[in-house]
Amino acid sequence: MEKKPYVLPQLAFAYKDLEPFISETQLQLHHQKHHAAYVSAANAILETLDKNRNEGIDGDIKALCKAFSFNAAGHLLHSLFWENLAPAAMTTPKPQGLFAKAIDSEFGSFERFKKEFSQAAITTEGSGWAALVYCRQTQRPLLMQVEKHNTHVIPMFRVLMVLDVWEHAYYLDYKNDRAKFVESFWNIVNWAEVNHRLEAILK
Repeated sequence: MEKKPYVLPQLAFAYKDLEPFISETQLQLHHQKHHAAYVSAANAILETLDKNRNEGIDGDIKALCKAFSFNAAGHLLHSLFWENLAPAAMTTPKPQGLFAKAIDSEFGSFERFKKEFSQAAITTEGSGWAALVYCRQTQRPLLMQVEKHNTHVIPMFRVLMVLDVWEHAYYLDYKNDRAKFVESFWNIVNWAEVNHRLEAILK
């Protein structure tokens, strides 16, 4: 089988299109520098593994696996993050369709969901993510905190939406005010994409 490298995805909008909630400078730096670094690092680790196998070198498998998990997960989460963002003019204040029904069933109301998701994001320890995932076994949307990119992740849970709360996601615009960044996030959520992800899971 042909081996392919990881590729930095193109955004579905221009860097300036999320202003004033995320500035052009902040978004460009986040995408072109931070996300790109995870892509490059993951590819470099795969190249090292291929080289070691071809040359019969053992290498430090523990370190390589840990580094790969961190960087590949960073690439995956960022890719999902960009997709669940959209310019404010193209979004709706609240979710609609199947996702809206799922939120009402689990949380009681959109307002309650928004409150709990925001608190999950604000209180994530250190650098990490807030995530809404779907558990097929219980058929419930559930909140998770992901530290770094790959700590405290429950396997096999499908991601519906994520929010990056590493400081590199907001420091230029909000300094150390993570709560203000989280509040702004709700203006640029691509609810159509989130609804589409749930529909795809339930097919």
